Amino acid sequence: MTIWELFKLDGKVALVTGGARNLGYDMALALAEAGADVAITSRTLANAQRSAEQIACVTGRRVSAIQLDVIVETQVEAAIDLVLSELGRLDILVNNSGNVTSTPETAPFETRSLQAWQDTIDVNLTGVFLCSKHAVAKAMKPAKSGNVINLGSVAGLIGKDRRQYVGTEMGGATLDYHAAKGGVVNMTRDMAVYLAPFGIRVNCISPGGFFRNQPPKFVERYCANVPMGRMGEDGKEMKGAVVFLASEASSYVTGANLVVDGGLTAW
Repeated sequence: MTIWELFKLDGKVALVTGGARNLGYDMALALAEAGADVAITSRTLANAQRSAEQIACVTGRRVSAIQLDVIVETQVEAAIDLVLSELGRLDILVNNSGNVTSTPETAPFETRSLQAWQDTIDVNLTGVFLCSKHAVAKAMKPAKSGNVINLGSVAGLIGKDRRQYVGTEMGGATLDYHAAKGGVVNMTRDMAVYLAPFGIRVNCISPGGFFRNQPPKFVERYCANVPMGRMGEDGKEMKGAVVFLASEASSYVTGANLVVDGGLTAW
């Protein structure tokens, strides 16, 4: 196969949770540009529909919009069934949905409420489990092939430098977010070795900080800690990573964590 053929996703179907905006949108767009039909989810259906229309218009692929809260198992089951009925199969699952309720970085973690902790764990870790569970059971194991890509974070690999947030009025990532993303990274490894005999590959992408019009003081401090001297940029950084892991270009890669952080975790 030529290098271009290895990266093609013609005939494949992908589901990207949280695919209506930011990194999820970039990855959904990239998979469609590579030839896949795509389903994207959001907790707000109108957001998923708007983004699906944009991706379909740009790529000419079939793009479905699904309303989904990844911590509600009945909704997850229904979403997988909808992908199979509308698009005929499911080859690629990108577990991108996640969020965090930040607290001021000056607040000690011992003041964090149990409910806030649980909410973060549920969306960022339990949601990955639920979506993977039903995608594997309903689509991938029966097909004896599949590809699961989980979204970790540098927060799952290192502690947070809270000095970057001082005086910015920003709430930074909290202890529970770091715990959840660390769990995603290692769950990826165990899921990969369990599913390898069934022809299913499982990998993780751990992005660093992306520019979101944060306060200049924070951006300056963050970039000073990155060997490449900048934050991640929408529209390119995640697109190549997800297509690589979703395609035959990574056919002998499973259980890996691809870190996209400009070198932040390398020193």
